[in-house]
Amino acid sequence: MSRVCSICGKGQTSGNNVSHSNRKTKRSFKANVQKVSYVQDGKTETGYVCARCLKSGKVERV
Repeated sequence: MSRVCSICGKGQTSGNNVSHSNRKTKRSFKANVQKVSYVQDGKTETGYVCARCLKSGKVERV
């Protein structure tokens, strides 16, 4: 599954785990994407949409 929003393009970002002793190791932050059916340009499509786009009303769910 490609964790990328098909509306806004939000995807995985990277950062660091920081321990108590301030050592740093790489980690990833994954986007909160849901598989939904939605209407785009008058057609029904199925794809992955982030929770922010769903909540803000950028997508009309079917």
